[in-house]
Amino acid sequence: MTDIRGPLSAINFHCIRPCNAHCHFCFATFPGLVGQLSTAEAKRLIEVLRRPYPQKITFAGGEPTLRRDLAELIRFAKGLGYTTSVVTNGFRLEAVIDQVADELDWVGLSVDSADEDVQRALGRGPGDHVQNAIALAMRCHALGVRLKINSVVTALNADEDMSDFIRLVRPERWKVFQVLRVVGQNDGSVEPLLIEDRAFAGFVARHAHLEAEGLGPVAESNDAMTDSYVMIDPKGRFYGDTNGVHRESGPILQVGVAQALRDVGFEFDKLVARGGIYQWA
Repeated sequence: MTDIRGPLSAINFHCIRPCNAHCHFCFATFPGLVGQLSTAEAKRLIEVLRRPYPQKITFAGGEPTLRRDLAELIRFAKGLGYTTSVVTNGFRLEAVIDQVADELDWVGLSVDSADEDVQRALGRGPGDHVQNAIALAMRCHALGVRLKINSVVTALNADEDMSDFIRLVRPERWKVFQVLRVVGQNDGSVEPLLIEDRAFAGFVARHAHLEAEGLGPVAESNDAMTDSYVMIDPKGRFYGDTNGVHRESGPILQVGVAQALRDVGFEFDKLVARGGIYQWA
């Protein structure tokens, strides 16, 4: 495997604040943030962050497909040699994927439950989210875009068995996250959804049998997630959630990559420990 070790091996660019869902557990709400990088600024940032070793950039939000220039940014990143990825609720994905199927390597669909009622209760869609996700998964397979499913485990789905759904959509990776409380992002709405470590471990164990089919969950507890992601907000600042408190760096394009990364918590060893370095190219 090509050496892809380094703090900027995998970048998560939360390129827009607005979202067309209202998930009660969302940790990237960016309250009080106004505006976002322009297309030219976003391209400059993507270029500044590029390094000679293979690198992955994930466009997230908010809901990234709400950015009218998302396809343009994906093409630009691919042209620089990035492995490209989008994490999305899928509501507007089809229009984007039709434009950039050849430049988009991965789609991460956010599906927390195979039960439409649970998805609605979590704030993700009006009751057709699972059905839409299945259709989009099949579309990704047909176009040769690699598929990842992201599931947040909360009090509403901790006892669920999603095995049949995962077998149906057959993702290359299934990321399973323990719901996380972040002061300044989701406090005040997430508390009824929080679960203990034991409940999260139970969800993971319930699906461990899928490993024999290459579909087993890649689990991330609260501790594993914290300070193990390189995340950028819509204004072009690194941000982190050390000790459950949101904090931001100075603007990367002004203070430089090294200084901005020092402003927030990030531990490369934790990125490796949670399985964040894998054969994504």
